[in-house]
Amino acid sequence: MEAIKANYFEDQLEDNASIIRPNEGETLELNTIAITFKVTSEMSNDQLGVYEISLPSMCIGAKLHYHRFMDETFVVNQGILTIEAADKVYGAKPGTVVYVPRFTPHGFRNDTDEMVKLTLIFNPSQKREGFFRGLHETFNEVPINPEKYLQLYNKYDSFPVNTSNMIPIRE
Repeated sequence: MEAIKANYFEDQLEDNASIIRPNEGETLELNTIAITFKVTSEMSNDQLGVYEISLPSMCIGAKLHYHRFMDETFVVNQGILTIEAADKVYGAKPGTVVYVPRFTPHGFRNDTDEMVKLTLIFNPSQKREGFFRGLHETFNEVPINPEKYLQLYNKYDSFPVNTSNMIPIRE
């Protein structure tokens, strides 16, 4: 029997590109927030997650939290996104990129009367789609169960800075 010799000198090329056009991708409606999956954990072997987020007027995306094992990047496409990073607050206009490395407390919201649209990137993605599906389920329960919300957060590498003020609703 003849052994197959490994080729250590040439790359094996493949055609695994994905083209996700505008208005394509699975969309979840979380009350008033829309999240569209563009590049998923499955597509990227858990290395990258890219999501389009639409935040209507006066909507909170997430209160202050941090991640231990992933970085998060916000790219503002429309409107002015309010970003909290550590103890600072920024008004991010279209074209702004905000990179939030691990262990950096952050939150985001729309404090304006206009729609905000952004691209949200997680690396690695840590199966973030499961987190968004869990949010969909959790937010459809009235009232929102804080223990269930915290369990979901922690499972998907999200840790609220203040567990008594973690639910993303305006008081």
